[in-house]
Amino acid sequence: YERVQHLVDEYKPNEVAIEAPFYGKNVQSMLKLGRAQGVAMAAVLSRSIPIYEYAPRKIKLAITGVGSASKEQVAAMLKNILGEKDFDQKYLDATDGLAAAVCHFFQGEQGESNGAKASSWEEFIRKNPGRIKNK
Repeated sequence: YERVQHLVDEYKPNEVAIEAPFYGKNVQSMLKLGRAQGVAMAAVLSRSIPIYEYAPRKIKLAITGVGSASKEQVAAMLKNILGEKDFDQKYLDATDGLAAAVCHFFQGEQGESNGAKASSWEEFIRKNPGRIKNK
């Protein structure tokens, strides 16, 4: 928990995008992933940073144009999108996080928030007093 808070404090993100949990082949893996996501989400929310969650199919669709794309296809497309020359295929799980971030970027204001969006600046300020910076 503290490590994630340290990363948030160091990099100061305005928003966080994550992949929604899904049921795969191994229930134990899904439970462990859910716990890890919960800890990360709690650390982020403790800093009043909004979290956007995307289904794996939506992320794959945003990155490759195909909702059933493989991890290798997603990694290859990220390599092209970001202009990276050295994209190591052995870190395919890490590309999932990067893919969620790029998907969120592509969504713009269309993202799926964990909370209700404000309909006016006044409402935003009321709901997010910690986000206001006084000069």
